[in-house]
Amino acid sequence: MGGDALKVFEAQRRRLTHLAYRMLGSLAEAEEAVQDAWLRWNGADRAAVEDAPAWLAQVTTRLCLDRLKSARARHETYVGPWLPEPLVEEVAQDPLERAEDVSVAFLLALQRLSPLERAVFLLHDVFDQDYGEVARSLGRTEPACRQLAARARQHVQDAKPRFTVSDAEAARLAGAFMQAAASADMSALTAILTEDAVLISDGGGKRKAALRPMIGREDVMALLRGLAWRGSGWATADGARLVRINGLPGVVLNSDDGPMTMSFEPSGDGRVSAIYIVRNPEKLRGVG
Repeated sequence: MGGDALKVFEAQRRRLTHLAYRMLGSLAEAEEAVQDAWLRWNGADRAAVEDAPAWLAQVTTRLCLDRLKSARARHETYVGPWLPEPLVEEVAQDPLERAEDVSVAFLLALQRLSPLERAVFLLHDVFDQDYGEVARSLGRTEPACRQLAARARQHVQDAKPRFTVSDAEAARLAGAFMQAAASADMSALTAILTEDAVLISDGGGKRKAALRPMIGREDVMALLRGLAWRGSGWATADGARLVRINGLPGVVLNSDDGPMTMSFEPSGDGRVSAIYIVRNPEKLRGVG
């Protein structure tokens, strides 16, 4: 019976991890939530469970909601902008997720929802559960869930990436940015950025990072010029590893005080419309 329980659970583990990651914005916390779901499943009266995938999704969602209560308090005291833990994949690998479903902009939009709005939206719109299943999972009525989902859609409908690029174009875009940064070529960096480009850096108060988002090309360039003037060690192409980060072209590299990730959101015309930098070491434990 124990082997059967594990087999059923393992068949759902990836799906549950995807759900928890979108709920929490942290792969480490998602994996912890899924492990807790396994403990619940292993100790449950499984003979009374009619739909194991739905039961497991329900338990995982509730475990995530419990975590979000403390996560919200942590976000309120977070130093500087908050970004989700980067989901790093080698460019040569097949993507684990659709880029639009794990993009940084999409995950940030989810974070702006209430926990219940997020849960309903993900269960129904992303994981294709009907409203009856969602209502039972969350202990709400179907009309209430429909209303929560409608509100959530209004907030996230424009957050998914508008453009996708090939692996070759992704490598070119990331490489061009890093080369221009390494050589402190401000003209090249300016040309790479769209006029309305943004830069968000997350140091969590543990590493140096901008304490507010940079909005607009001139604002972004003012920061990049300051980094170049101070001789910041991050802007080196040596050792930069081209990867896919939350579906976007990006790099993993070592700065003077530890690893960091940079991802670049393409604009569709060969330029960069957003840069996301994660320097908080707590979010980079799995990044080499």
